[in-house]
Amino acid sequence: MSDCLFCKIIAGDIPAEKIYEDEDVFAFFDVAAQAPQHFLVIPKKHINTLNDTKDAALIGKLSLTASKIAQDLGFAKDGYRVVMNCNEQGGQTVYHIHLHCLGGRNLSWPPG
Repeated sequence: MSDCLFCKIIAGDIPAEKIYEDEDVFAFFDVAAQAPQHFLVIPKKHINTLNDTKDAALIGKLSLTASKIAQDLGFAKDGYRVVMNCNEQGGQTVYHIHLHCLGGRNLSWPPG
């Protein structure tokens, strides 16, 4: 989508600190980090919300990619959180599905 922030990041029109990219997914550090380690994993295909997909393999790939990156960055063993927000009350602000991965500190529960 031409007006989607994440589609523009994937296209290279908006800079981002890329961590990983393959044919299906793109991962980059969150510019508004909420933890010492905070990155996003997004599909290259535009999908508005989690409600708009039935692609279990793609959703699984987002999770497995986050796990691999957390291991590569050295904080997987200590622990981390992955979360996907869906729609307004779920806290979604960019309508292109994305998985947050946060680590590097103790994370409280409930999250807010």
